[in-house]
Amino acid sequence: MAKSTIVELARAAGVSPTTVSHAFSGRRYVDPETRAKILALADEIGYRANPRARRLRTGGAGSIALASSMPFAVAAGPARLGFLMEIAAAAAVTALSRNLALCLVPPLEPDSNLDALEVDGAIIVEPAGEDRLLDFFSARNVPVVSIGRAPGRTDIPWVDIQSTATARLLLDHLGETGRRVGLITGEQRRNSYIETEAAYAAFAAERGFSPAALRLDERGGEGASAAAAETLLRRNPDIDALCVPVDAFATGVLDAARSLGRPVPQMLRLATRYDGMRAKLATPQLTAVDLHLDQVADAAIDMLISAMDGKEPTQHVIAPPQLIVRGSSS
Repeated sequence: MAKSTIVELARAAGVSPTTVSHAFSGRRYVDPETRAKILALADEIGYRANPRARRLRTGGAGSIALASSMPFAVAAGPARLGFLMEIAAAAAVTALSRNLALCLVPPLEPDSNLDALEVDGAIIVEPAGEDRLLDFFSARNVPVVSIGRAPGRTDIPWVDIQSTATARLLLDHLGETGRRVGLITGEQRRNSYIETEAAYAAFAAERGFSPAALRLDERGGEGASAAAAETLLRRNPDIDALCVPVDAFATGVLDAARSLGRPVPQMLRLATRYDGMRAKLATPQLTAVDLHLDQVADAAIDMLISAMDGKEPTQHVIAPPQLIVRGSSS
């Protein structure tokens, strides 16, 4: 049996072939009733959209990239790329509903060759200042959306992951019974670190204690965090809580606490940001935050498609971050 064509489907639905194309691609608005009618008739007559033909017509790759410059020392291990993968799982479903394939780009070494990344658009997760991935896609005029504001790049649309609100949620919780709360963030300049550090400075001023904050190179991972946290706690014995947004750093703090004989949470309360495998597998389990990454992913896809269509992306409202209290701080 010969395959039905887009012209035959358009004739049966009483619309133009262009409207049929838009109904399948999701790249232009089609009245919901009309779209439902087109899809129902497509099933009835056996029409299937041809993605290869569509790519030939549009000149596009039919795919988008999801990438992060976070190093393996943070992204690998028990996390198993958790933050990135959780976003990818939701983003892939939304992208596929728009007839786009999602290409997941794992953390790369600084000298990695990116030339094979031929995509129509890209989502960069928490880019750093002067991020190589942003520069790569921007230089090729590939539309980009960032998850978390890109420091110093007002030209990049972004999904607000509410870093200030998240930091304040963690700090207020840790400060409920604490005398002095310390902070460990990353040396790389990502917006979440910048906002967290600002929230911490304000928090310390409100509570009237001297800030005790460290910035660590992300590439050092758990080992660097353990060594730095041990030094910090030896020099500041009055610190009885640590806010450590990077989960790899937080598990390093657990090692430092054990080395110093300061059990968590009895003598040191601890909280991290991402509620991933590291937080759940740690002993004790780490207090963390539900960042509603499924909503973040959907918003990023919508904004990227708008950018790919030459439209001004609109900011989406994400549900407020929700604290998940576990044994490390209770």
